[in-house]
Amino acid sequence: MGLESSGQQFVWVVRRGEKEDENEKRLPKGFEERMKDKGLIIRGWAPQVLILDHEAVGGFVTHCGWNSTLKGITAGVPMVKWSVFTEQFYDEKLVTQVSRIGISVGNLKWSRTVNDEVKKEEIGKAVQRVMVGEEAKL
Repeated sequence: MGLESSGQQFVWVVRRGEKEDENEKRLPKGFEERMKDKGLIIRGWAPQVLILDHEAVGGFVTHCGWNSTLKGITAGVPMVKWSVFTEQFYDEKLVTQVSRIGISVGNLKWSRTVNDEVKKEEIGKAVQRVMVGEEAKL
């Protein structure tokens, strides 16, 4: 919902569920139809490095895992950091506070499951900031 509220074009890689009905639950109801002219949804594996290295990519929304963080840094794209658990909060601080090449959506709660701590408006604002705001000019 945050991507939709940002108004930005996107590529979203969505992990496949083990069961077919899990795949549809991973996206908001009607999202794919509403966004058909705005974004590309890839189900399953995607060539992340190839995508991040493309000149059209203006930002990277990531959960702050170390591999994804390194890929974003190497590609030179600003990052929207959405930490979920474990070391991701440390990686987020490195990117947002130390190197200042990304911004946080503000999740402060460690969770192994989806939680409602981060609102769609915050995600939309963060995506807009790295795509068309001051952070996009860096």
